[in-house]
Amino acid sequence: MKIKMLFFCFSIFLLLPNYAQAKFPTHLGGFELGDNISNYPDLIDMRTCRDNAFNPYLGEGKTIQRAGFKSGSITYGLCDAPSKILRIKLKFSDSSKSFFKKLLRRYEKELGSPSEYRGDSFQTMIAWKWSFVNDKKERTSLILQHNTMVEDEKLGNAVKLTLTSQVEKERACFMTKFPSKNSIEPLPKLKRKALWDLYIPH
Repeated sequence: MKIKMLFFCFSIFLLLPNYAQAKFPTHLGGFELGDNISNYPDLIDMRTCRDNAFNPYLGEGKTIQRAGFKSGSITYGLCDAPSKILRIKLKFSDSSKSFFKKLLRRYEKELGSPSEYRGDSFQTMIAWKWSFVNDKKERTSLILQHNTMVEDEKLGNAVKLTLTSQVEKERACFMTKFPSKNSIEPLPKLKRKALWDLYIPH
């Protein structure tokens, strides 16, 4: 009977959602998710603020370099919540793996164990992700990574905190306001020979 009870408790634990509700981080590096970018004139270089080329419902500006951080960017809304901070990305000055391990221990102590591993199996890119939800059903994600080789990502140690539920609202708002910009015209069909002429260098 005791064994069955232990097995039942363990099964319930495994079925628990990956979202951590005890914590809901919104502050990172002196910034706060949901706050207006105009409140950070000393931390954001407003001259760099531009619309995101791939996600036109978002804007992005570079952070001003300061102690502890080498670089960073702040993503904000352009449609549903204009100028509200939705993502904080920061690269640490210390790019060592030993510093990454210290950060990971501190994060786990403060926020609990990560929800999932997002790096590669060779650990040239180590990335741990946390997911959180509050009583308003707002969702945030946190990714801490150490990258030594992947050129598409920031090299060294970096952290990203995103208000994912609001990012989705921004996209939905943009698609409603500008439906024509979301439609994709069908590409003309090419004959097989014409396609191969495009594929092969000559």
